[in-house]
Amino acid sequence: MRSLDERPAGEAPAAPRAAGPQSGAFVTPTPGPRGRWAWIGTAASVLLFVISAVVLWRIMAEVKLSDVRDAFARADLESLAIAAGFVTLSYTLLTGYDALALRQLKLRIPYRVTALGSFTSYAISFTLGFPLVTAATVRYWIYAPLGVSAGKVASLTTIAGLTFLLGMGTVVGLGLVWQAPAIADINNLAVFVNRWIGAAVLALIVGYLAWVAVKRRAVRVQRWRLELPSFKLSLGQIVLGAAEVCCASAVLYVLMPPGYGVEFQTLAAIYAFACILGMVSHAPGGLGVFESTMLLAFWRLPYGGMIGALLLFRICYYLVPFVVALALLGAMEIVRRVKAFRADDGEDEDEIEVGSG
Repeated sequence: MRSLDERPAGEAPAAPRAAGPQSGAFVTPTPGPRGRWAWIGTAASVLLFVISAVVLWRIMAEVKLSDVRDAFARADLESLAIAAGFVTLSYTLLTGYDALALRQLKLRIPYRVTALGSFTSYAISFTLGFPLVTAATVRYWIYAPLGVSAGKVASLTTIAGLTFLLGMGTVVGLGLVWQAPAIADINNLAVFVNRWIGAAVLALIVGYLAWVAVKRRAVRVQRWRLELPSFKLSLGQIVLGAAEVCCASAVLYVLMPPGYGVEFQTLAAIYAFACILGMVSHAPGGLGVFESTMLLAFWRLPYGGMIGALLLFRICYYLVPFVVALALLGAMEIVRRVKAFRADDGEDEDEIEVGSG
């Protein structure tokens, strides 16, 4: 397959074409009736969001506004600077999600474009929700001028999502095994039960690695086909995903009021679990679901301080990158418009010169 860098200068991107059995890209399926039980997933997501909203509302009823203000006041510049550093590191690692996916799809894209596509797609999808739609749309807008088809963008988004799930699962599994006594105080399950659950999660991940190690695997959904990453790339997905989750949870950890006595490993495991629930709910940024899960998990801690830390986390990890991403996309669109205008203006001048001759 010819790389994108080998396309002659000035050549328009190739029109998307149907992917063959070995292409590794999605083939657009023929529209058909939805499955008989397709509504169950939507109903479960709505139910999860409603339950989380009710729980959050009841918790907020017990919180004093003064406690939240005190939590904000206790966030010194040093903590905010450290949190900003972990935010930067987390989003930098997220660019690796796209880099691994592009390598799997055998697409050669400059890293600056990969970083832009990854950062903006995650910053926007984290805030707006529905990542398979929002993230894929942003990525297509950035990658399409380089000749990347919609099918390849769909495959890229799916592989990046797989990295996210593998990383989250690894952190949850290790947390349940490593911090079983601390988590037992949170979920009221026996220590050995938590360890067995964690071991089962890790066993699933190891089983997946063994499955892709035997031979190249592919996933089919009707006419959709996606070739899964190899063992080596899958191992990289796990390491990269787990590292990114740890950096993201570290943002919340440094913003929590001092003296709470929460182990980082415990917080990281609960954070990963809360993120998974937020993703399943399809709520924008897991709003409400993420917060209610964290507050229920750490119910022994003062609600005011936890809510203040969660609000600061929202601002640092979601709101600020979202604003930056919108600014970058806006600037990119302006540059494209200016270049297109200059190109059209140059063509008009050439036509005038030819006509006058």
